[in-house]
Amino acid sequence: MELDPKVTDTQVPLATSSQAWLDAMQQLEVHDRPHFFQLAARLPEQGRTNQVFAATPLLNVVLKTYASGGENELHAHSNEDHLFVVLQGSATFYGPRGEEKTVVRHGGVVLPKGVLYRFTAHEGEPLVLLRVGAVHDLTGDPLARVDEDGQPFDGYSEGNKEVPCILSMTKWFR
Repeated sequence: MELDPKVTDTQVPLATSSQAWLDAMQQLEVHDRPHFFQLAARLPEQGRTNQVFAATPLLNVVLKTYASGGENELHAHSNEDHLFVVLQGSATFYGPRGEEKTVVRHGGVVLPKGVLYRFTAHEGEPLVLLRVGAVHDLTGDPLARVDEDGQPFDGYSEGNKEVPCILSMTKWFR
């Protein structure tokens, strides 16, 4: 499994690639029992993190953290509906036709498969998002994403504004 060797104190490894995210989902996947978890993460000073906390074949629960001012690029998920709930900080979400909405703590957004979006974390404090994804086609890639031209788009790429992650030694989301 391709997981970051630096495991946080929560013992939930950081997924540092799409394959690591898929591997974590497979490792955590439950079919016949409840799976309990407690959200906690070391906050980034720079960059962003993804930690998979739970999964079934059709659903995945991920805690995403972004350093103050962090962002991503316009994209859509082609095999998944998902939602974000802001647990800390705030972000502005953008659509492809000038749509713009600020989402603050305890607010959220639902994104059906194929809907283009991007967001920027507001300055001042790290952004923490609960992300829940619902897969459409079990035979396809649950994390498949495309750019605004419909071309495959790696979420861990420089094109998606990925920068090296530097975790705080003292700041946590708990």
